[in-house]
Amino acid sequence: MHIALPAEYNERDLIKACVRKERWAQKALYEEFYSSMLGVCLRYSNNQDDALDILHEGFIKVFGNIRKYQTGTSLSAWIRRIMVNTAIDYYRKNIRRRTEDIEQAHSLSTDEADAISRCSEKEILAAIQQLTPAYRTVFNLYVVEGYSHKEVGDLLNISESTSRSNLVKARIKLKEILTSGSNHGG
Repeated sequence: MHIALPAEYNERDLIKACVRKERWAQKALYEEFYSSMLGVCLRYSNNQDDALDILHEGFIKVFGNIRKYQTGTSLSAWIRRIMVNTAIDYYRKNIRRRTEDIEQAHSLSTDEADAISRCSEKEILAAIQQLTPAYRTVFNLYVVEGYSHKEVGDLLNISESTSRSNLVKARIKLKEILTSGSNHGG
């Protein structure tokens, strides 16, 4: 049975239709948030294929839990949180080893942003994708998503000092990648 997409629909009607598992509504929601959520997933992945895996797994979770969405709150923020959590789950599933704690990491910071400020978004994304999964995930959670080191540690089952250390190392590595112009490969 084919259902025509209504010319005008509001968020509440769209959510209700998704709860009823109406394909047109699921398609509309997917298409509305595809680009922005792919951007989120790309920041947590090694490449486009992994990002698409995370994105699709995330949308499966969105549709499986859509009845839990609270109307009146930000739908975009709710979906984004699911995508970030899906990316974290993906990271946990694929983690091979953890970086050791380095207590002196606090003193290894760099404040130079000149190289980064001259780079395009695409160049920065390519550089982030070159980071190890541990560095990339900590970088995204702390810098992009705004989590504290304690929250990052709790999410990834690592210590706060490991989170700090991984962030410092991620920033150093990003600076190396972006200043050398080697963000087009390994």
